[in-house]
Amino acid sequence: MHILITNDDGVQSRGLLTLSQSLGGLADVTVFAPSHNWSAAGHNKTMHKPLRVDEVTLADGRAAFSSNGTPSDCVALATLGVVERAVDLVVSGINSGANLGQDITYSGTVAGAMEATIAGLPAVAVSLNCHDSEADFHPAAEAARVVVAIALELGLPRGVFLNVNVPPLQLEAIRSARLTRLGRRVYRDVLVRRLDPRGRPYYWIGGDPPSGEPDPDTDIWAVDAGFVSVTPVHMDMTAYTLLHGRETWETRLAEAFRAR
Repeated sequence: MHILITNDDGVQSRGLLTLSQSLGGLADVTVFAPSHNWSAAGHNKTMHKPLRVDEVTLADGRAAFSSNGTPSDCVALATLGVVERAVDLVVSGINSGANLGQDITYSGTVAGAMEATIAGLPAVAVSLNCHDSEADFHPAAEAARVVVAIALELGLPRGVFLNVNVPPLQLEAIRSARLTRLGRRVYRDVLVRRLDPRGRPYYWIGGDPPSGEPDPDTDIWAVDAGFVSVTPVHMDMTAYTLLHGRETWETRLAEAFRAR
């Protein structure tokens, strides 16, 4: 088996290094990650400028690929031919900080898994619910190894990837893992307005870290309770509940278009 590893914290991040070392016991591993941090970049794909690829050396001496592009770009570059060997599965992480609930729409880590899914590959995104630069990523890496091994054994439905979030606990303190649904994040964003030396305004979007509604069986609940959260995410974002009432919508749409 051949696993491609990427992230959004940059190719030299400790989370990526720990993940690559852990997964090396399962399969052959290729690291292809951004040259710098792309946190909160979302599913951003570079179409308006050239992309560069460099061979770099990780902290443990192993070779890796790095690009000036986004996590999505790294996955696309690898699967489109920069990496000659076919990829069997993509793992993105380990991210410093959780990606729970609506976070997945912002996350560069999750975007790497999304890009793999679009390419028809099984994928797993892994995040640690901790922003401490000195955090121990080994428990999250072990959790990722377990989830990836099961994903390789059982397979994933086409169009589905796994979003894994790990509580900031030592391995023996983690209660277990739960299959969960996406919860609801609560953001407390504030707008900070300042003036530059020429008197022109500029802005920061800041605020306290997000919390979440700990509804049972959600990813937010599981991580808060000391479980590893494993959320299957489908790329089909159609709101089927609305389609069930399509007759009313289509009638009103038809009336509105006839009245133009």
